[in-house]
Amino acid sequence: MFSGAQKLQTRTKKVSDFIMKSLKIFKKNFDQRCYELLKQVPKGKVTSYKALATSLNTNAYRAVGNAMRKNKKIEEIPCHRVINNNGNLGGYSKGLKNKIKLLKKEKVEIKNNKIDLKKYGYFFK
Repeated sequence: MFSGAQKLQTRTKKVSDFIMKSLKIFKKNFDQRCYELLKQVPKGKVTSYKALATSLNTNAYRAVGNAMRKNKKIEEIPCHRVINNNGNLGGYSKGLKNKIKLLKKEKVEIKNNKIDLKKYGYFFK
């Protein structure tokens, strides 16, 4: 027979497990949504962490960055095309030199480690 405290502890554990599982599903879905959106950015264009987040109806710019960092399919999902909202290059999981190399290969001009978003920016509708 379970005591009241044991029943409460069991229920609390079940609720906690459910919440954690839901968060993992949400996070996975968030990452996938970021990747699907990013696939729309054509070669020779860039977008920002902020533009991706805004298109997903959130202000979670860092979460977008984390999704890019965790991207395992860099050939399929072009996370090198995501930069800071001010034009700075931001980071890249394969190193900044590789990001620059990929962007230059796509004919994106980089001056002083910045990209002109007016010229190369891609903004979601």
